Amino acid sequence: MGLACILINSATAQEISDNKFGKGLINFVAKDSSFSVRFAPRIQSRFNTRWNYNGDSYDAAEYNFSIRRARLKFDGFAYTPKLKYKIELGLSNRDVSGASQFNRNTPRIILDAVVMWNFYENFELWAGQTKLPGNVERVVSSANLQLIDRSLLNSNFNIDRDVGIQLRHETNLGGNFWTREKVAVSQGEGRNITQGNEGGLQYTGRLEFLPFGKFASKGDYTQGDLKREASPKLMIGITYDYNNDAVKTRSNLGSYMFLEDGSLYETDITTFFADAMFKYKGFAVMTEYASRDAEAPIVREADGTETGEIVRVGNAFNGQASYLFKSNYEITGRFTTTDYKMVTGRAPEDQYTLGVSKYIVGHKLKVQGDVSYTTLDGSEDNIMVRTGFELHF
Repeated sequence: MGLACILINSATAQEISDNKFGKGLINFVAKDSSFSVRFAPRIQSRFNTRWNYNGDSYDAAEYNFSIRRARLKFDGFAYTPKLKYKIELGLSNRDVSGASQFNRNTPRIILDAVVMWNFYENFELWAGQTKLPGNVERVVSSANLQLIDRSLLNSNFNIDRDVGIQLRHETNLGGNFWTREKVAVSQGEGRNITQGNEGGLQYTGRLEFLPFGKFASKGDYTQGDLKREASPKLMIGITYDYNNDAVKTRSNLGSYMFLEDGSLYETDITTFFADAMFKYKGFAVMTEYASRDAEAPIVREADGTETGEIVRVGNAFNGQASYLFKSNYEITGRFTTTDYKMVTGRAPEDQYTLGVSKYIVGHKLKVQGDVSYTTLDGSEDNIMVRTGFELHF
């Protein structure tokens, strides 16, 4: 009886909010407009099936259920709308793994913790930990993908997140023609590093061209044409990244390159991206090219002995096209090819992916599935089928 009374009182005490699904679970603005907070948790669930080719036939299927992403997102402004912030925390195993001596052997919970200050006209200064201005596929949020996950190009060559500062600016060249300029100086070892700075710093520059005007709702950084652009929209971007005295096998990602005496091997690593995003009336195309090189990619001891570690150098191309039907079903095709330099000992890969998405509330609530066929050095490698859903308040 007592429990029933508590439940009834709790139900009658609930407040009715005018928030809409997909706009944040909590949206709060101070009465004096001195700050705001939006809280938006999200969940991505996955089911993967994979058949590996053993040279004569395919092995028995491998199955895997997982919570790919479970995150808590906060954003808003402080003191003035010109001073914004973003905090994103990861809770899934994939997000928090990677404890090492360089982060005091603790889980890597923080994904983003960044302050963005619009200090003058179209200039913004960013400070903290967030994504570097790298390839467009990586900068698109994992919540806004049109396939189950990103491509092989991204998993092998992206520059991800880092701690540092960024300066961003946009310029109107006349009419609808805009450019965006982005530069970053960061630590060069990826996210959640707390123990000093090994090697040198990382320098990133990106230039974007929008000749036909801006996309609706920042659509150049979401996949699929969910806004059904009424006129053609195009974004072309180029990025150059230089990691001075890098100490990891994939620039600011991968494993640390330890030498026998416990010190770290250092080499300069450069990464280049060229990409484009096009959208028009439900049709969308995204293309990317990536290239990575290193001054001395083979890790060697002082006496010249090879340790077995090698910087992942090479290049890759990724292209995907999609069409969104009026029923909010979307069909997407993707082709990715990677070609590593001979010193890596890695065989080239080609991957073909076909996916279907059903958008219930845009990218905020969707169900997806895709099938991929991958060849390794021109031979059969594996077939992979994936399904998943996204729930994002």
